[in-house]
Amino acid sequence: MTIHVDPDWWKSLFDEVYLLTDARSINDEAVTREEIRIFASLIPLEPGDRILDLCGGHGRHSLELSRRGLCECTVLDYSQPLLDIGARDAAETGCAVRFVQGDARRTRLPPATFDHVLILGNSLGYLPEPDADLSILKEGKRLLKPGGWLLLDVSDGEAMRTKITPLAWHEIGDDIVVCRLREVNAGRIHAREMVLSKQNGLIRDKTYGIQLYGQQTLATLVIKAGFEKVTVYNDASALPPDVDMGCMNHRLVAVARKP
Repeated sequence: MTIHVDPDWWKSLFDEVYLLTDARSINDEAVTREEIRIFASLIPLEPGDRILDLCGGHGRHSLELSRRGLCECTVLDYSQPLLDIGARDAAETGCAVRFVQGDARRTRLPPATFDHVLILGNSLGYLPEPDADLSILKEGKRLLKPGGWLLLDVSDGEAMRTKITPLAWHEIGDDIVVCRLREVNAGRIHAREMVLSKQNGLIRDKTYGIQLYGQQTLATLVIKAGFEKVTVYNDASALPPDVDMGCMNHRLVAVARKP
């Protein structure tokens, strides 16, 4: 079995359909609250801190941080549909979160601006270029104030290699079925996702690929980007362990500081 992946898959996958297919993990407020509780136990989040939610999608983490009184949050993401949804949610809930469209490798934001840079929800490893993830981390370092914190949340690659099932599916309501075919190929997980409506037929048929990191390879990458005091925690997922949510089930959380 070989799943062929378009290298630009990440430019079009993240939209309203994505919010539907992954709602169990990314649209569950209880999961988001628990994730923020975990992250807040690892880095010092204080009122008045300026936080960049890099590759932050529709800003679920920043909205929760804002509700907790950390109101200087900026979300940067490539997906305009997700940013629009996040900005609407922020306006409706009175959260002062800024949403910016851009490339995480070259954000064009001013240097030394933020106390914390967060890269959450398995938002690293999308790009096929060998140094793409390093470029994202170096950009995060550029944007941090001296002594600022990086917090990085990705899939646990070692767990994925042994625990991922090749075929998974789940239903959403009475109409939608999500089917995923998955394989590990040369250190990346490749997947084909089909989303179907029982009433109306095929909604989506796309492939995607994500680089897998183990604890040591992730720590090495963060150190190479110029960070210090690097610690990587394993199995930090806030999701129920008995539900197959693919790349989101088993997580590594790395924390580090800019010198």
